[in-house]
Amino acid sequence: MQRIAFLLKVKEDKIEEYKKHHQAVWPEMLEALRRNGWHNYSLFVREDGLLFGYFETPGSFQAALDGMAKEEINSQWQAFMAPYFEGLGGKHADEMLVELEEVFHLD
Repeated sequence: MQRIAFLLKVKEDKIEEYKKHHQAVWPEMLEALRRNGWHNYSLFVREDGLLFGYFETPGSFQAALDGMAKEEINSQWQAFMAPYFEGLGGKHADEMLVELEEVFHLD
């Protein structure tokens, strides 16, 4: 399994609403994530909106992104969530994910 981590920025005035939506992620979206190898997926947000995401996948980060890009439900979710993020430049959040380099892992 590959461990993947990334950062995004949620608008400070939208943090509570963003968290609320993630208490009830659409079931079809959850199924698509699982189908495309997103396991142990977690999101953490700081009070200033800095969002840290983590998941594990049997393939590469790019393969996990490519799989989700083919899912219609992902396009719908990304469009729905786009207003919550800073700095997307008209793109969806999943197009702006930059993988963080893992420098240590206690196994």
